[in-house]
Amino acid sequence: MPVLLVHCTCPDPDSAQRIARALVEERLAACVSRVPGLRSTYRWDGEVQTDDEVLLLIKTCADRFDALSARVLELHPNELPELVAVEARAGLAPYLQWVAQQTRPDD
Repeated sequence: MPVLLVHCTCPDPDSAQRIARALVEERLAACVSRVPGLRSTYRWDGEVQTDDEVLLLIKTCADRFDALSARVLELHPNELPELVAVEARAGLAPYLQWVAQQTRPDD
């Protein structure tokens, strides 16, 4: 099963923590790393805006992405959250296996 690295930006540390914890607790992600201090510039509602954000680096398996995406949409405070996944083309095999194990539903 391919491993994905999913990027998601959050507007504040509290929402980032809430999303990260839920995804790991619910086995939608093996690990979520929070990167504070991100400054994003983007166009929204016809205007260029700049905001401070927290980047989530979410490690999951491809077959969990749809459920992960649905859960992020439920929890995220933004109308249209950034949610972009890239497939890991390579990685330390034991780590990739760990991601797969941690994203399996509890038996």
